[in-house]
Amino acid sequence: MALTIGELGKTTDTKVETIRYYERIGLLPKPPRTGGNYRAYGAAELGRLSFIRRARDLGFPLDQVRALLSLSDDRGRDCATVDALARDHLTEVERKIADLTALRRELAALITSCGGGTVADCRIIEALAPHANR
Repeated sequence: MALTIGELGKTTDTKVETIRYYERIGLLPKPPRTGGNYRAYGAAELGRLSFIRRARDLGFPLDQVRALLSLSDDRGRDCATVDALARDHLTEVERKIADLTALRRELAALITSCGGGTVADCRIIEALAPHANR
């Protein structure tokens, strides 16, 4: 199997520039080139990019994706490090959810406090304005 960068992008729903970026930062190895100097991706690159995409879809930052890739390359290794990375990420996701929940409450309260009328009397604008202008 030999895929062009465009085919690899379509197969994994990844933009070509993102694939090139992953190559530049070393998440994807630079593929061999065809006689016409086109990149030729195989099953290994497809699998690796799919892994990267899935990890990114789950919100893992690139440094953790790099660590997970490294760990996945050592199939006989204990998975405690993988578990720790996933738990750390889950903690961060839960923190973000708590922040977003608080943000939702605050925005809902602002919207509820709006009694209509003019912008000059708008509680939302008042809440967003710097303290000196209140």
